[in-house]
Amino acid sequence: MSRTLRGAAAIAGVGETTYYKRGQSPDAEFKLALMATIAACEDAGISPKEVDGFASFSNDRSDPSRLANALGIRDLRFSNMQWGGGGGGGSAALAHAAAAVATGLAECVVVFRALAQGQFGRFGQGPRSTAVSGAAAYTVPYGLMSPAQSFAMKVQRFMHDHGVQQEALRAIALASYHHAQANPRAVMHGRPLDEDKYDKSRWIVEPFHLFDCCLENDGAAAMVVVPADRAKDFDHSPAYVLSAVTGSHYRAGASVHNTPDYATSNFKTCVPRLYDMAECKPADVDVLQCYENFTGGVLMSIVEHGFCEPDGCNDFLTKENLLAPSGALPTNTSGGNLAECYMHGLELNIEAVRQIRGTSTSQVQDVDVSMVVSGPMVTPVSSCIFGSEATL
Repeated sequence: MSRTLRGAAAIAGVGETTYYKRGQSPDAEFKLALMATIAACEDAGISPKEVDGFASFSNDRSDPSRLANALGIRDLRFSNMQWGGGGGGGSAALAHAAAAVATGLAECVVVFRALAQGQFGRFGQGPRSTAVSGAAAYTVPYGLMSPAQSFAMKVQRFMHDHGVQQEALRAIALASYHHAQANPRAVMHGRPLDEDKYDKSRWIVEPFHLFDCCLENDGAAAMVVVPADRAKDFDHSPAYVLSAVTGSHYRAGASVHNTPDYATSNFKTCVPRLYDMAECKPADVDVLQCYENFTGGVLMSIVEHGFCEPDGCNDFLTKENLLAPSGALPTNTSGGNLAECYMHGLELNIEAVRQIRGTSTSQVQDVDVSMVVSGPMVTPVSSCIFGSEATL
Protein backbone atom coordinates (compact mmCIF):
# COMPACT_ATOMS: atom_id res chain seq x y z
CA MET A 1 0.00 0.00 0.00
CA SER A 2 1.33 3.42 -0.93
CA ARG A 3 1.36 5.96 1.90
CA THR A 4 2.10 9.49 0.72
CA LEU A 5 0.83 13.05 0.84
CA ARG A 6 1.83 13.60 -2.78
CA GLY A 7 -1.03 15.30 -4.57
CA ALA A 8 -3.49 14.64 -1.75
CA ALA A 9 -3.99 18.28 -0.68
CA ALA A 10 -3.97 21.71 -2.27
CA ILE A 11 -3.84 25.36 -1.24
CA ALA A 12 -7.16 27.08 -1.88
CA GLY A 13 -6.37 30.49 -0.41
CA VAL A 14 -3.63 32.61 1.13
CA GLY A 15 -3.87 35.72 3.25
CA GLU A 16 -1.71 38.21 5.14
CA THR A 17 -2.16 41.27 7.28
CA THR A 18 -0.07 44.37 6.86
CA TYR A 19 3.44 43.62 8.10
CA TYR A 20 4.76 46.02 10.74
CA LYS A 21 8.10 46.63 12.36
CA ARG A 22 8.15 44.87 15.73
CA GLY A 23 6.08 46.66 18.32
CA GLN A 24 4.19 48.80 15.82
CA SER A 25 1.05 46.78 15.10
CA PRO A 26 -2.10 48.65 16.12
CA ASP A 27 -3.86 45.31 16.62
CA ALA A 28 -3.45 42.54 19.18
CA GLU A 29 -1.88 39.25 18.14
CA PHE A 30 -5.16 37.32 18.30
CA LYS A 31 -6.89 39.87 16.09
CA LEU A 32 -4.02 39.63 13.59
CA ALA A 33 -4.56 35.85 13.41
CA LEU A 34 -8.25 36.40 12.71
CA MET A 35 -7.53 39.03 10.06
CA ALA A 36 -5.10 36.75 8.18
CA THR A 37 -7.53 33.82 8.36
CA ILE A 38 -10.38 35.93 7.00
CA ALA A 39 -8.13 37.24 4.22
CA ALA A 40 -7.13 33.67 3.24
CA CYS A 41 -10.78 32.61 3.19
CA GLU A 42 -11.68 35.61 1.03
CA ASP A 43 -8.87 34.65 -1.35
CA ALA A 44 -10.33 31.14 -1.53
CA GLY A 45 -13.86 32.49 -1.95
CA ILE A 46 -15.26 30.69 1.10
CA SER A 47 -16.82 31.71 4.39
CA PRO A 48 -14.57 31.38 7.46
CA LYS A 49 -17.38 29.25 8.90
CA GLU A 50 -16.37 26.51 6.45
CA VAL A 51 -13.01 26.12 8.20
CA ASP A 52 -12.94 23.08 10.48
CA GLY A 53 -9.29 22.92 11.51
CA PHE A 54 -6.22 24.93 12.45
CA ALA A 55 -2.51 24.10 12.37
CA SER A 56 0.33 26.30 13.59
CA PHE A 57 3.89 26.20 14.90
CA SER A 58 6.45 27.89 17.13
CA ASN A 59 4.04 27.78 20.08
CA ASP A 60 1.61 30.29 18.55
CA ARG A 61 -0.57 31.76 21.28
CA SER A 62 -3.83 32.04 19.28
CA ASP A 63 -5.85 29.12 20.61
CA PRO A 64 -7.85 27.25 17.91
CA SER A 65 -10.99 26.96 20.05
CA ARG A 66 -10.97 30.70 20.61
CA LEU A 67 -10.39 31.31 16.89
CA ALA A 68 -13.27 28.99 16.04
CA ASN A 69 -15.53 30.82 18.48
CA ALA A 70 -14.64 34.23 17.03
CA LEU A 71 -15.20 33.04 13.44
CA GLY A 72 -18.50 31.26 14.13
CA ILE A 73 -17.19 27.80 13.25
CA ARG A 74 -19.74 25.18 14.27
CA ASP A 75 -17.57 22.06 14.22
CA LEU A 76 -13.84 22.30 15.01
CA ARG A 77 -12.52 18.90 13.90
CA PHE A 78 -8.74 19.40 13.96
CA SER A 79 -6.24 21.50 15.93
CA ASN A 80 -2.51 20.95 15.82
CA MET A 81 0.73 22.59 16.96
CA GLN A 82 4.27 21.81 15.81
CA TRP A 83 6.46 22.19 18.88
CA GLY A 84 9.71 24.13 18.83
CA GLY A 85 10.68 27.76 18.54
CA GLY A 86 11.69 29.67 15.46
CA GLY A 87 10.46 28.83 11.98
CA GLY A 88 11.33 25.15 11.86
CA GLY A 89 7.66 24.21 11.88
CA GLY A 90 6.48 26.38 8.98
CA SER A 91 6.30 23.53 6.48
CA ALA A 92 5.55 20.97 9.21
CA ALA A 93 2.30 22.77 10.05
CA LEU A 94 1.41 22.51 6.35
CA ALA A 95 2.26 18.78 6.45
CA HIS A 96 -0.09 18.28 9.39
CA ALA A 97 -2.90 20.19 7.68
CA ALA A 98 -2.40 18.23 4.47
CA ALA A 99 -2.43 14.95 6.40
CA ALA A 100 -5.66 15.96 8.14
CA VAL A 101 -7.57 16.71 4.94
CA ALA A 102 -6.05 13.71 3.13
CA THR A 103 -7.26 11.29 5.79
CA GLY A 104 -10.67 12.84 6.43
CA LEU A 105 -9.91 14.24 9.87
CA ALA A 106 -10.92 17.62 8.47
CA GLU A 107 -12.09 19.18 5.21
CA CYS A 108 -10.69 22.72 5.37
CA VAL A 109 -7.70 23.52 7.57
CA VAL A 110 -6.10 26.94 8.07
CA VAL A 111 -2.34 27.01 8.64
CA PHE A 112 -1.46 30.27 10.37
CA ARG A 113 1.16 32.21 12.32
CA ALA A 114 0.61 35.46 14.19
CA LEU A 115 3.16 37.67 15.92
CA ALA A 116 2.86 40.85 17.96
CA GLN A 117 6.29 41.28 19.47
CA GLY A 118 5.30 44.62 20.94
CA GLN A 119 2.68 42.77 22.94
CA PHE A 120 4.68 39.74 24.08
CA GLY A 121 8.41 40.45 23.62
CA ARG A 122 11.16 40.01 21.05
CA PHE A 123 12.29 36.67 19.67
CA GLY A 124 15.74 37.84 18.62
CA GLN A 125 16.82 39.08 22.04
CA GLY A 126 18.76 37.08 24.58
CA PRO A 127 16.94 36.06 27.78
CA ARG A 128 16.89 38.39 30.76
CA SER A 129 17.09 36.43 33.96
CA THR A 130 18.96 36.40 37.27
CA ALA A 131 19.49 32.64 37.01
CA VAL A 132 20.03 30.07 34.27
CA SER A 133 19.35 26.34 34.21
CA GLY A 134 19.27 23.45 31.78
CA ALA A 135 21.12 23.78 28.47
CA ALA A 136 21.52 27.54 28.94
CA ALA A 137 23.77 26.92 31.92
CA TYR A 138 26.38 25.57 29.50
CA THR A 139 26.33 28.60 27.19
CA VAL A 140 25.06 31.78 28.88
CA PRO A 141 28.02 32.11 31.30
CA TYR A 142 30.29 32.29 28.25
CA GLY A 143 28.24 35.01 26.54
CA LEU A 144 26.38 32.74 24.13
CA MET A 145 22.83 34.01 24.63
CA SER A 146 21.11 35.15 21.43
CA PRO A 147 20.09 33.19 18.30
CA ALA A 148 22.60 35.14 16.22
CA GLN A 149 25.45 34.10 18.50
CA SER A 150 24.39 30.47 18.60
CA PHE A 151 23.94 30.02 14.86
CA ALA A 152 27.02 32.06 13.95
CA MET A 153 29.21 29.35 15.45
CA LYS A 154 27.76 26.66 13.20
CA VAL A 155 28.06 28.84 10.11
CA GLN A 156 31.61 29.91 10.94
CA ARG A 157 32.61 26.27 11.24
CA PHE A 158 30.98 25.39 7.87
CA MET A 159 32.64 28.36 6.15
CA HIS A 160 36.03 27.41 7.61
CA ASP A 161 35.71 23.75 6.59
CA HIS A 162 34.74 24.54 2.99
CA GLY A 163 36.55 27.83 2.29
CA VAL A 164 33.34 29.82 1.91
CA GLN A 165 33.86 33.57 1.50
CA GLN A 166 31.77 36.40 2.95
CA GLU A 167 30.61 37.29 -0.57
CA ALA A 168 28.41 34.16 -0.62
CA LEU A 169 26.45 35.41 2.39
CA ARG A 170 26.31 38.89 0.89
CA ALA A 171 24.77 37.54 -2.32
CA ILE A 172 21.89 36.00 -0.38
CA ALA A 173 21.16 39.30 1.36
CA LEU A 174 21.42 41.30 -1.87
CA ALA A 175 19.02 38.99 -3.69
CA SER A 176 16.40 39.22 -0.94
CA TYR A 177 16.57 43.01 -0.84
CA HIS A 178 16.48 43.17 -4.64
CA HIS A 179 13.22 41.19 -4.75
CA ALA A 180 11.72 43.29 -1.94
CA GLN A 181 11.99 46.41 -4.09
CA ALA A 182 9.37 44.92 -6.44
CA ASN A 183 7.08 43.91 -3.56
CA PRO A 184 4.98 46.72 -2.05
CA ARG A 185 4.05 44.46 0.88
CA ALA A 186 7.70 44.20 1.95
CA VAL A 187 8.80 46.11 5.04
CA MET A 188 12.04 46.98 3.21
CA HIS A 189 10.31 48.05 -0.01
CA GLY A 190 11.91 51.32 -1.06
CA ARG A 191 15.07 50.63 0.98
CA PRO A 192 17.50 48.95 -1.44
CA LEU A 193 20.76 47.31 -0.46
CA ASP A 194 24.03 47.34 -2.40
CA GLU A 195 27.44 45.79 -1.84
CA ASP A 196 28.94 48.90 -0.27
CA LYS A 197 26.09 49.34 2.20
CA TYR A 198 26.28 45.66 3.15
CA ASP A 199 30.06 45.74 3.61
CA LYS A 200 29.93 48.89 5.77
CA SER A 201 27.10 47.68 7.99
CA ARG A 202 28.03 46.78 11.54
CA TRP A 203 28.90 43.28 12.63
CA ILE A 204 26.26 41.60 14.78
CA VAL A 205 28.43 38.53 15.37
CA GLU A 206 30.86 37.22 12.76
CA PRO A 207 30.16 36.15 10.07
CA PHE A 208 26.85 38.06 10.26
CA HIS A 209 26.62 41.72 9.33
CA LEU A 210 23.41 43.59 10.14
CA PHE A 211 21.93 42.66 6.76
CA ASP A 212 22.61 38.95 7.27
CA CYS A 213 20.00 38.92 10.06
CA CYS A 214 16.25 38.60 9.68
CA LEU A 215 13.77 41.31 10.50
CA GLU A 216 11.55 41.35 13.60
CA ASN A 217 7.94 42.04 12.74
CA ASP A 218 4.32 42.06 13.84
CA GLY A 219 1.58 40.63 11.65
CA ALA A 220 -0.02 37.35 10.60
CA ALA A 221 -0.19 34.99 7.63
CA ALA A 222 -2.57 32.14 6.80
CA MET A 223 -3.19 29.44 4.18
CA VAL A 224 -6.35 27.43 3.46
CA VAL A 225 -5.64 23.73 2.86
CA VAL A 226 -8.27 21.47 1.25
CA PRO A 227 -8.39 17.93 -0.20
CA ALA A 228 -6.97 17.77 -3.71
CA ASP A 229 -10.31 16.71 -5.19
CA ARG A 230 -11.69 20.13 -4.22
CA ALA A 231 -8.81 22.09 -5.75
CA LYS A 232 -10.59 22.93 -9.00
CA ASP A 233 -13.62 24.33 -7.13
CA PHE A 234 -11.67 27.53 -6.55
CA ASP A 235 -10.80 30.42 -8.86
CA HIS A 236 -7.00 30.26 -8.43
CA SER A 237 -4.70 27.85 -10.21
CA PRO A 238 -4.23 24.98 -7.75
CA ALA A 239 -0.96 24.63 -5.85
CA TYR A 240 -0.76 20.98 -4.86
CA VAL A 241 1.29 19.65 -1.95
CA LEU A 242 3.81 17.31 -3.58
CA SER A 243 5.65 16.68 -0.31
CA ALA A 244 6.03 18.04 3.20
CA VAL A 245 8.42 16.57 5.75
CA THR A 246 9.81 17.40 9.16
CA GLY A 247 12.49 16.07 11.51
CA SER A 248 16.12 16.36 12.53
CA HIS A 249 19.19 14.20 12.52
CA TYR A 250 20.73 12.23 15.39
CA ARG A 251 21.35 14.45 18.44
CA ALA A 252 20.41 17.64 16.59
CA GLY A 253 18.76 18.74 19.82
CA ALA A 254 22.07 18.84 21.68
CA SER A 255 21.75 22.54 22.46
CA VAL A 256 24.96 22.60 24.47
CA HIS A 257 26.79 22.58 21.11
CA ASN A 258 28.15 19.05 21.30
CA THR A 259 26.15 17.44 18.51
CA PRO A 260 28.37 15.08 16.45
CA ASP A 261 27.37 16.80 13.18
CA TYR A 262 27.82 20.43 14.17
CA ALA A 263 28.13 22.56 11.02
CA THR A 264 24.74 21.69 9.54
CA SER A 265 21.34 23.25 8.94
CA ASN A 266 19.73 20.00 10.24
CA PHE A 267 18.10 18.84 6.97
CA LYS A 268 20.29 15.87 6.08
CA THR A 269 17.78 13.19 7.11
CA CYS A 270 14.74 15.16 5.86
CA VAL A 271 15.90 15.83 2.31
CA PRO A 272 15.79 12.24 0.97
CA ARG A 273 12.23 11.88 2.25
CA LEU A 274 11.28 15.26 0.76
CA TYR A 275 12.38 14.34 -2.77
CA ASP A 276 11.16 10.74 -2.57
CA MET A 277 7.64 11.86 -1.67
CA ALA A 278 7.58 14.61 -4.32
CA GLU A 279 9.05 12.25 -6.94
CA CYS A 280 11.43 14.94 -8.10
CA LYS A 281 15.05 16.02 -7.71
CA PRO A 282 16.87 19.34 -7.12
CA ALA A 283 17.16 20.06 -10.84
CA ASP A 284 13.35 20.03 -11.11
CA VAL A 285 12.90 22.89 -8.63
CA ASP A 286 12.03 26.14 -10.43
CA VAL A 287 12.12 28.53 -7.46
CA LEU A 288 13.16 28.35 -3.79
CA GLN A 289 11.90 30.13 -0.68
CA CYS A 290 14.47 29.47 2.05
CA TYR A 291 14.04 30.68 5.61
CA GLU A 292 16.66 33.25 6.55
CA ASN A 293 17.03 33.49 10.27
CA PHE A 294 20.52 34.34 9.05
CA THR A 295 22.07 34.11 5.59
CA GLY A 296 24.36 31.30 6.74
CA GLY A 297 21.36 29.05 7.28
CA VAL A 298 20.28 29.62 3.68
CA LEU A 299 23.77 28.76 2.47
CA MET A 300 23.90 25.46 4.35
CA SER A 301 20.28 24.62 3.43
CA ILE A 302 20.99 25.11 -0.27
CA VAL A 303 23.87 22.66 0.07
CA GLU A 304 21.88 20.11 2.05
CA HIS A 305 18.96 20.23 -0.38
CA GLY A 306 21.35 19.30 -3.18
CA PHE A 307 21.57 22.54 -5.17
CA CYS A 308 25.35 22.80 -4.90
CA GLU A 309 28.28 21.04 -3.27
CA PRO A 310 29.78 22.40 -0.02
CA ASP A 311 32.98 23.39 -1.78
CA GLY A 312 31.05 25.05 -4.60
CA CYS A 313 29.29 27.75 -2.56
CA ASN A 314 31.51 30.61 -3.72
CA ASP A 315 30.76 29.92 -7.38
CA PHE A 316 27.07 29.09 -7.02
CA LEU A 317 25.96 31.70 -4.49
CA THR A 318 26.11 34.88 -6.54
CA LYS A 319 23.43 37.53 -6.70
CA GLU A 320 22.76 36.81 -10.37
CA ASN A 321 22.15 33.11 -9.71
CA LEU A 322 19.59 33.91 -7.00
CA LEU A 323 17.53 36.51 -8.87
CA ALA A 324 14.17 36.08 -10.58
CA PRO A 325 13.26 35.52 -13.27
CA SER A 326 16.24 33.83 -14.86
CA GLY A 327 18.78 32.97 -12.15
CA ALA A 328 20.00 29.41 -11.74
CA LEU A 329 17.98 29.18 -8.49
CA PRO A 330 15.71 32.20 -7.91
CA THR A 331 15.49 32.49 -4.14
CA ASN A 332 13.26 34.40 -1.69
CA THR A 333 11.42 36.19 -4.43
CA SER A 334 9.20 38.27 -2.12
CA GLY A 335 12.15 39.52 -0.07
CA GLY A 336 12.07 36.72 2.48
CA ASN A 337 12.65 37.08 6.21
CA LEU A 338 15.45 39.56 5.50
CA ALA A 339 13.48 42.14 3.56
CA GLU A 340 9.78 41.28 3.21
CA CYS A 341 8.81 40.27 6.73
CA TYR A 342 9.66 37.88 9.53
CA MET A 343 6.45 35.93 10.11
CA HIS A 344 8.42 32.92 11.29
CA GLY A 345 8.67 32.00 7.62
CA LEU A 346 5.03 31.29 6.80
CA GLU A 347 5.12 34.18 4.34
CA LEU A 348 7.65 32.08 2.41
CA ASN A 349 5.07 29.32 1.96
CA ILE A 350 2.61 31.91 0.67
CA GLU A 351 5.18 33.22 -1.82
CA ALA A 352 5.82 29.66 -3.01
CA VAL A 353 2.11 29.33 -3.77
CA ARG A 354 2.10 32.67 -5.59
CA GLN A 355 4.90 31.41 -7.82
CA ILE A 356 2.76 28.40 -8.79
CA ARG A 357 -0.19 30.72 -9.44
CA GLY A 358 1.96 33.11 -11.47
CA THR A 359 1.15 36.11 -9.27
CA SER A 360 4.46 36.88 -7.56
CA THR A 361 5.88 40.40 -7.74
CA SER A 362 9.12 38.75 -8.94
CA GLN A 363 7.62 35.98 -11.00
CA VAL A 364 9.69 33.14 -12.42
CA GLN A 365 8.43 31.91 -15.77
CA ASP A 366 6.49 28.65 -16.07
CA VAL A 367 6.84 27.49 -12.46
CA ASP A 368 5.74 23.90 -11.92
CA VAL A 369 7.81 23.03 -8.82
CA SER A 370 8.19 25.48 -5.94
CA MET A 371 10.10 24.60 -2.74
CA VAL A 372 10.07 25.98 0.80
CA VAL A 373 12.79 25.37 3.41
CA SER A 374 11.70 26.16 6.97
CA GLY A 375 13.93 27.06 9.91
CA PRO A 376 17.53 26.00 9.24
CA MET A 377 19.64 25.26 12.32
CA VAL A 378 16.69 24.95 14.72
CA THR A 379 15.18 21.56 15.58
CA PRO A 380 12.99 20.10 14.29
CA VAL A 381 13.14 21.62 10.81
CA SER A 382 10.80 21.09 7.85
CA SER A 383 10.55 21.50 4.08
CA CYS A 384 7.79 21.28 1.51
CA ILE A 385 7.34 21.22 -2.26
CA PHE A 386 4.33 22.62 -4.13
CA GLY A 387 3.48 21.59 -7.65
CA SER A 388 1.25 22.75 -10.46
CA GLU A 389 -1.39 20.51 -11.99
CA ALA A 390 1.18 19.50 -14.61
CA THR A 391 3.25 17.70 -11.96
CA LEU A 392 0.50 15.24 -10.98
